[in-house]
Amino acid sequence: MRFGCFVPQGWRLDLAGIEQRNQWPTILATAKAIEAAGYESLWVYDHFHTVPVPTQEATFEAWSLMSALAAATDTVRLGQMCTCVSYRPPAYLAKVAATIDVISGGRLEMGIGAGWFEKEYTAYGYDFPRAATRIAMLDEAVQIMRRLWTEDEVDFAGHHFVLDGAISQPKPVQDPHIPIWVAGGGEQLTLQVAARYADYTNFGSDIDDFIHKSKVLANHCERLNTDYRAIVRSSNFLVVCEDSEADVAKRLTWINDQTAAFASEAIAVSRTRGFEDMAGTPDQLIERLQDWNAAGLDYGILYFAESAYDHEGLDRFGAEVMPALRSS
Repeated sequence: MRFGCFVPQGWRLDLAGIEQRNQWPTILATAKAIEAAGYESLWVYDHFHTVPVPTQEATFEAWSLMSALAAATDTVRLGQMCTCVSYRPPAYLAKVAATIDVISGGRLEMGIGAGWFEKEYTAYGYDFPRAATRIAMLDEAVQIMRRLWTEDEVDFAGHHFVLDGAISQPKPVQDPHIPIWVAGGGEQLTLQVAARYADYTNFGSDIDDFIHKSKVLANHCERLNTDYRAIVRSSNFLVVCEDSEADVAKRLTWINDQTAAFASEAIAVSRTRGFEDMAGTPDQLIERLQDWNAAGLDYGILYFAESAYDHEGLDRFGAEVMPALRSS
C-alpha cells in the first residue's frame, strides 16, 4: 500500500488558535514532517470556509498552497482531494497545474471532482447545477486538461466549455501528463468518468462501500474497454494513531472538545465518530488497513486532526504502520 497525508489548512478547523502570522509556517512545517516521515504525497482540500460550521477561522486556498509547497518541498508529491470543477475554468486550471508541475520538478497529482458543497457554491457566487450537469462538466474538464498538457493547440466544442486555439506552455514535466485522480463514488456517472479517464480514483465511505464501488468501476471499464487494473484505487481516512488505547481515547476527546468550541455538542460528537473507525494503536491500524488492502485498496490518504499542533501521530504512523503495509 501507498500513503499520503493531508496538511492542516484550516478547512476542518485545524489551524484554530494559531495566530495568522504563524499559520503558513505551521502548514509548511507539517508538510516537511510528512515528507520526512516517508509519505508518498501530501494533500490539501479545495474549500473556502470551515466545516462543520462556517467560522471566521482561516481556510487557505488549495492551489495557492500547491504553488508554495511545490517550491518549499523536495521529494513529496502534491495533490488536492479534490479540486472542484466549477470553481476554475478547466483551461485555466490546466495552465496552473502545468506551471506547478514544472516548479515542483514533476511532483503534481491532479485531483478533480464534480463538487458537492452547495452552501459553499452559493456563498461564493457559483451556480450549483444538478449533479448530472456537474459531472458532464467534469468529463469535459478532464478532456481539456489532458489535451492542453499533450497538444500544441487545442480546439474544443463542448456543451459547457469551448476553446478556440488554446495554447498551454510550459507543458508539464510528467510524461505523458500529470496523473489524474477522479474523486467521487457516483455509480452511474462519476465512476464512468473515472473508468474513461482516471489514473487514480478516490471513493469508499467504508470497506463494504469500497468493495461495491470497485465492482461498479470494473463494470464500467469492461463496457468502455479500458483497463481496470491500471487504475489505482484510493480512499480517505480520518486517523488517530496513538501508543495505547487510553491515549486513543484522550485524542478522541481532544477532537470532540476542539469542535465543540465552534459547533454544538451534537455536531462535535458526530465529527468525532468519523475518526473512530481508524482510531487505534499501530497494531490495530495495521490490522484494519490489511482488510482494506485485501479488498483492493491501493492507496490511503490520511488526515490527522492534530497535525498543526503535534506531529507525533503522523510520525508514529509513518514509522510503525506504513512499513508493515508497504509490501502489501
